[in-house]
Amino acid sequence: MEGLYIVSAFVILVLVTVIKGVRIVPQGYKHIVQRLGKYHNTLSPGLNIVIPYVDSIVERLTTKDIVLDIPSQEVITKDNAVITANAIAYINIVSPEKAVYGVEDYVLAIEKLIQTSLRAIIGEMTLDSALSSREHIKNKLKEGIADDISDWGITLKTVEIQDINPSPTMQASMEEQGAAERERRAAVTRAEGEKQAAILEADGRLAASKRDAEAKILLANASAKAIESIGLSLQDKELPATYLLGEKYIEAMRGLAESENSKTVVLPSDLIQAVKGILGR
Repeated sequence: MEGLYIVSAFVILVLVTVIKGVRIVPQGYKHIVQRLGKYHNTLSPGLNIVIPYVDSIVERLTTKDIVLDIPSQEVITKDNAVITANAIAYINIVSPEKAVYGVEDYVLAIEKLIQTSLRAIIGEMTLDSALSSREHIKNKLKEGIADDISDWGITLKTVEIQDINPSPTMQASMEEQGAAERERRAAVTRAEGEKQAAILEADGRLAASKRDAEAKILLANASAKAIESIGLSLQDKELPATYLLGEKYIEAMRGLAESENSKTVVLPSDLIQAVKGILGR
């Protein structure tokens, strides 16, 4: 009976040993093996044999692309504006042993490296340039950290600027500045409109004055020609001239008589002699 226990224990030990000596690695992963506390090798996907109780699996790393969401942070630009920026990085572990033994925590290390690089890049740019140059920031960021993380056996596939926006305080200041600029432009537009209207009005008055002057000149010329024609027609004939002047004189007296301000109208006793006096006869 005692021998049966020993045999059973031996069989169980053998089974456990065999199980511990066989390692199946899933596709897309690699396992880091240490032998007596020292790095021994890296297990590839599939069936692998290790020495039980001597070899141990210390890390299981994926060989698929890893997405790192870099937390948002406040960054000060060259012109002392505060903006918030974050990024997203795609990495791939090509040398698992370097990722395990080259850095304490490769995920944290890459996050901090991207954050510090992002602060340095944006710190050399103005606010307007930073907000409109995502592609430039992305390229400089990739160039700045690709070599550093390659020492850890990690390849940077790409890095993208996810969000880059002014801070809430800066946004409020920009909105106030934008409103002030819009008001200034509106005031300039109104002033320009009033200026153009005044110019048009002055041009109109000038054109009207010129037309009035031209009309007066035409009337004066017409009157001169009329007088000249009348003079030529009358020559030494007193009677027609006396008749015409008398008619005009009577019309003028009639206008005076009909005026509300006139009280008395005095007519000369000898109208014909008066007219002749006007003629200088």
